[in-house]
Amino acid sequence: MSISDKTRKTLWGRSGNRCSICKLELIIDETEKDDSSIIGEECHIISGQMNGPRHDQNRPKDKIDRYDNLILLCRIHHKMIDDQPETFTKEIIKQIKVKHEHWVSKSLERQEDKLLRIKRIKENIPEKLPRVTTGKEIINILDRAMGYEFDHDEPKNETEVELISGFLQYLHDFGDLLSDFESGERVRLGF
Repeated sequence: MSISDKTRKTLWGRSGNRCSICKLELIIDETEKDDSSIIGEECHIISGQMNGPRHDQNRPKDKIDRYDNLILLCRIHHKMIDDQPETFTKEIIKQIKVKHEHWVSKSLERQEDKLLRIKRIKENIPEKLPRVTTGKEIINILDRAMGYEFDHDEPKNETEVELISGFLQYLHDFGDLLSDFESGERVRLGF
């Protein structure tokens, strides 16, 4: 038997893509020339091999590749637990796994608590917006914006569609690039 896709996804998901011991991220980003690299290993707590670490002859073979018998580790810690089975007993490894998955869950909950939620309050929406008359004003607005929502009236003809869509795309592109520009370039953009 082998590890099923569902079991593999559950293991990686609950482990947060991190080694259960050192918390190292287990996928290295791609480079300009190469694909990403997976350095994580799906490790058996109880080996299915007769001479393997923590082998239990009473454990049925069809339960070897189940989620409860797997832990996600980096290559270093996989080697360590397999080379030191007297130190890293099945009970110790299961505790490490439970503690790590709890850590992942709590870490994600804390991140969710930090998310900023923006609520539109009708009373705070001005009746009239200030008129923007210069490129410099647009650059300053885009530079301070945390996000964009480009709303507009319904275009009346093809010319308006081209004008509005081109202008909004232009603003969006500038907003994405502004942090990369130096002062002199900002003057040119504003002009």
